Amino acid sequence: MSISDLLPADSPRLAGEDFERVRVLAESEAELPPILVHRPTMRVIDGMHRLRAALLRGVDRIDVMFVQNLDGRDLFLLAVKANVTHGLPLTLADRRAAAARIVVSHPQWSDRAIAMATGLAAKTVRAIRDRTTEGLPQPRSRTGQDGKVRPLNSAEGRRSAGEILRVNPDTPLRQVALRAGISLGTASDVRKRLRAGEDLVPPQQKGGGPAADARGSAPGVLERDRASAQRRRGAKQAEQVVVQDPAVIVHLLMRDPALRFTESGRSLLRWLNGRRIDSAEWQDLLEDVPPHCTRTVANYARQVAESWAQFAEHLDQREQAMT
Repeated sequence: MSISDLLPADSPRLAGEDFERVRVLAESEAELPPILVHRPTMRVIDGMHRLRAALLRGVDRIDVMFVQNLDGRDLFLLAVKANVTHGLPLTLADRRAAAARIVVSHPQWSDRAIAMATGLAAKTVRAIRDRTTEGLPQPRSRTGQDGKVRPLNSAEGRRSAGEILRVNPDTPLRQVALRAGISLGTASDVRKRLRAGEDLVPPQQKGGGPAADARGSAPGVLERDRASAQRRRGAKQAEQVVVQDPAVIVHLLMRDPALRFTESGRSLLRWLNGRRIDSAEWQDLLEDVPPHCTRTVANYARQVAESWAQFAEHLDQREQAMT
């Protein structure tokens, strides 16, 4: 179809297309696969590098594969999945920024399901969710990568199921489970406990119960509440609001025309993308460092941190000189 009829992708790449990649594709004699396009809007979902390469070759038509019946949220999710599994890999910053967007657009997805879609660790997704969705309403259950729905708060779901069965003891268990947002097995256990006169909530699940992850395991609700309270207290004490998530910072930077539409600006964004690490990442990496390498890696980390500190200091000095 005609390239002029297409709209650019809502790309998960913070720095936009890699022009070296475009050049390589343009000079290749191989036939490139069709790009993925949303038929109702004619917006590219996956294949911007191939599209740019076609333009560089001087052609005005390109092979496409159409996708229908998806909204904007699912289109972005499909773009992320496509770029994680093939082609030029997304950077870590790209994947983290995508996860921050998906935890808001798909709050019903579990940490492990989002991790699978973005190529991140579930622990990293959990940390991103905690930072990104504070104050936003959350669903009572989440859908795991196995497609099963599990409650965030099993204790609350058990109590809801108990109320349903007290009003109508003959309510089918599948209906009880659906209305209370719990599994069929949990609904059966609630009915047994109700008939035996036992507490509907097992002792280990009191105090909020475990939050559901893709396999039913995640940090407790009380732990999240305490972490949220600490973050709110810290925000009140701060003199001004400062964006702390490096992935979000880079995402904001890439909106700046001075960076996005200049080669030097795009180079800076790519450089920043490849040189970022946060606590969620290095905690995952600690166990991968062999014992005999710990001192060497620690020294390397200190030297890199010192270089970043010097870089920040020079930028501060430059800002002060201009004010």
